[in-house]
Amino acid sequence: MDQQKPEITNEIGAIRIADEVVATVAGLAAGDVEGVASMSGGWGTDLVEKLGKKNFGKGIKVEVGDYDTKIDIFLTVEYGYPIPTVAETVQKEVKMAVESMTGLKVSAVNVNILGVAVKKTESTFEGTDTDKE
Repeated sequence: MDQQKPEITNEIGAIRIADEVVATVAGLAAGDVEGVASMSGGWGTDLVEKLGKKNFGKGIKVEVGDYDTKIDIFLTVEYGYPIPTVAETVQKEVKMAVESMTGLKVSAVNVNILGVAVKKTESTFEGTDTDKE
């Protein structure tokens, strides 16, 4: 059975916001936080992006209830950034963005760190050249 989404009613009519919209807003806010390397949506969304469709809600799971919204975020942090600080900043930024843009109350933003991204540099591979004669 299709659950009716909460709506904002005014004198003109009703406004309903899809979960995908909330996920997109949350994904854009999280992606702007310094130290976030990438969002991870699993192999399905990664494949869709490789085929050319950008998914800003990648790595975001949204549960919109009658009175509140819960958001789960799955991401990778850049090496060198303090993980708890990055995660807390993501929580604050996502909550603020979703509440201000949608009018929905965010009761929880759960951040799941799936990995640490290491930037590859040329100096990382010095001394491994096997083509020398």
